[in-house]
Amino acid sequence: MPESLPPVRVLLVEDDELMRRSFTVALERYGYRVTAAADGLTGLESFRDDDGFDLLVLDVMLPGLDGIGLCRRVRETSLVPVLMMSARGDGLDVVAGLEAGADDYVVKPVDTYVLVARIRSLLRRASYAPAPGGEPATGPEDVLTFGDLTVDTGGMEVFRSGTPVALTPTELKLLLEFAAHPGIVLDRHTLLRNVWEYGWDGDSRVVDLAVQRLRKKLGRERIETVRGFGYKLRR
Repeated sequence: MPESLPPVRVLLVEDDELMRRSFTVALERYGYRVTAAADGLTGLESFRDDDGFDLLVLDVMLPGLDGIGLCRRVRETSLVPVLMMSARGDGLDVVAGLEAGADDYVVKPVDTYVLVARIRSLLRRASYAPAPGGEPATGPEDVLTFGDLTVDTGGMEVFRSGTPVALTPTELKLLLEFAAHPGIVLDRHTLLRNVWEYGWDGDSRVVDLAVQRLRKKLGRERIETVRGFGYKLRR
């Protein structure tokens, strides 16, 4: 019989006890193994004590250390996928969370099936990353070069002037989407559909802020804004 895969491990940080229990029960029903924390500092301690989490779900409003600060602390050492939960979908919390390095967000109250769908999408993006210590077979056709930028689509590695660039799973998938269409303008709705897997009109801010983060890592000139249309990767 084939060996079963270990359960996906989720760190959930939510201060509302009722919501924390509800989300934990719901996620465990879908087969996830959940570790729950009630505040940001406890969540950070749990994360630092255990490097085996596959994904983090962080509420924005947390006592002690809020979700945005927690996300920043996580991003200092890890590229683990992060999903933010915000009670104010049209507020500054969303922008701040995405700027801090979160991959996506949901607005509370959130239905379980929506939360699970966003988690599954994030985990699929994370599967783009190479396994630690792996030796993927890479041929010349897998290596794309754009100026000082090299994208190894086989090994899922990115180099700028020969130096490795650390990208989150979402940033990597976004870059791969651009690299597959060099010089072609991709509008935000296309990127939301192909990278974030939104089957409906999503919030274009996730695209804009992910592009901003890519520019900081790859050089601002590498991804061009075509006003009124979208973005394109310069050849």
